[in-house]
Amino acid sequence: MRTYAEVVTSRAQDEHEGLRFEGRSWSWAQVIDEASTRAAILGTIEPGTGRHQVHVGVLLQNTPDYVFWLLAAALSGDVIVGINPTRRGAELTHDMQHADCDLLISEPLYLASDDCPELPVPAGRIFDVESEAYAQLLESHAGAPLPAEIPAPSAIYLLLFSSGSTGAPKAVICTQGRLGTVTPSLTERISLHRGSVSYLHLPLFHGHGIMMNLATAAEAGATVVMVRKFSASRFARDIREHKVTFVNYVGRVLSYILAQPEDPADADNCLESVFGSEASPAEAESFRRRFGCEVREGFGSSEGIIRIVPVPGTPAGALGLPAAGMAVEIRSADGTECPRAQFDDTGRLLNAEEATGEIVVVGAGPRFEGYYKNPEAMAERLRFGGEDFWTGDLGYRDEEGYFYFGGRTSDWLRVDGENFGTAPIERIISRHPAVSGVHAYAVPDPLTGDQLMCTLVLHPGAEFDPVDLAAFLDAQPDLGTKWRPTFIRVVDEAPTTANAKIDKAPLRKVAWEAENVWWARNRSSAYIRMEDGHREALRNEFIAAGRINSLPAASAALVETVGAGTR
Repeated sequence: MRTYAEVVTSRAQDEHEGLRFEGRSWSWAQVIDEASTRAAILGTIEPGTGRHQVHVGVLLQNTPDYVFWLLAAALSGDVIVGINPTRRGAELTHDMQHADCDLLISEPLYLASDDCPELPVPAGRIFDVESEAYAQLLESHAGAPLPAEIPAPSAIYLLLFSSGSTGAPKAVICTQGRLGTVTPSLTERISLHRGSVSYLHLPLFHGHGIMMNLATAAEAGATVVMVRKFSASRFARDIREHKVTFVNYVGRVLSYILAQPEDPADADNCLESVFGSEASPAEAESFRRRFGCEVREGFGSSEGIIRIVPVPGTPAGALGLPAAGMAVEIRSADGTECPRAQFDDTGRLLNAEEATGEIVVVGAGPRFEGYYKNPEAMAERLRFGGEDFWTGDLGYRDEEGYFYFGGRTSDWLRVDGENFGTAPIERIISRHPAVSGVHAYAVPDPLTGDQLMCTLVLHPGAEFDPVDLAAFLDAQPDLGTKWRPTFIRVVDEAPTTANAKIDKAPLRKVAWEAENVWWARNRSSAYIRMEDGHREALRNEFIAAGRINSLPAASAALVETVGAGTR
């Protein structure tokens, strides 16, 4: 089995431009030289007790050093742990501890931040990439040859945090063999070639940034144009200036770009295609028209088990069909297959409750490489004996076999292309002196993915003050940058199940259609009380985006009632 180290070493003598960043350029040969230097440094680091691989935590923006360390670990057979900087305080510490980081590569932006916690790595193993000591360390190992041995295909290469809370973070394992084997097919899938110029704006702690951009560019010998972080306002200028031919995306990236003022020069570019997930059909068409390129969507996961792709004839709103050779079913909680979805003439799903189940990849259990140190999460994916892979995503399937995404089975949310859990959010908001109970959950976004909604139960005699709550949230150092709720609902008592556990299903169904709901238009705006006009406008956004079947049950019922009244 081919390893990713072999992909990297194949570029060792390649003088074609490999990386471009902020006015500087490196050939692939120079990129691999930089990686070899860092691989030699890793050879001097003693792994933690009981392990033979160094776990390298990387807490950086997208910078050349991030690329060099990623490829260094591929060469040396060590493990890269991408640290998500939007997680802060104790959550950041917990991620590093969970992943057994032996070494941390970072920069003053994070190390000198007030949000930086006490790091679970010895001071001598924290490398500040802007320090003189770091420059001297690199100099002392410059010119190191490529490692003599190729890592085993079974060696862990990446730990990709798909989501996490203090109870059960999920670090997806990606081995050398898995990445080395899939890069040719991924490269073909996105039509990347030697002359491609790939725009890398997704963070490198995100699997999509590595697998669908950097790794495939290394496979093809293409050029990577990298930016520190995504900027919608800079996007059109960047792709023109750098003659970019390919961009990958997740979540609401296309939405943010399309929200920028349109310029006739937008179509003056070299873009051939963009590839990603979670763009609405309306967004894909608008982007295609505005930038004159192909927009391709695909449904997959960090675990690397499932792939559903649109094909000619795919109905509007559908994900598509499973990749060739992949058997996928929709199953209920007892393991039985759900009936096919039925739609009326307007496209409304008629049998949502019985047709919706979990998306399951038949026979794929043995291919799942697992979650690092999380047997409970692994067991959830490998139910009923472990032969099949349960994705944790809901969906439904029509009579022709096309699959549709139906949401998530647990308390994980996906906001702006990032997954996270509700537990830490609930814990943080519960610090507010007026709050006795916090219940956080996902509600759908009009365009793609989720928005965060929280239902609050106040202490007796307390009154809800939206201005005070906003100030409180903004002052919490460990509240992730995407953890500020879009909707706040205040109730006297939260619904419970028969065994006295909080039942969030009724909260999700009614969502913002309830009374006493406050709404923030964005993460920095004030909370305002939702009125009927706001709710109607929000429902219309779903309709305009072609996501009427994503509406919460209470909203869908209102839309149906209005429709019946106009027929």
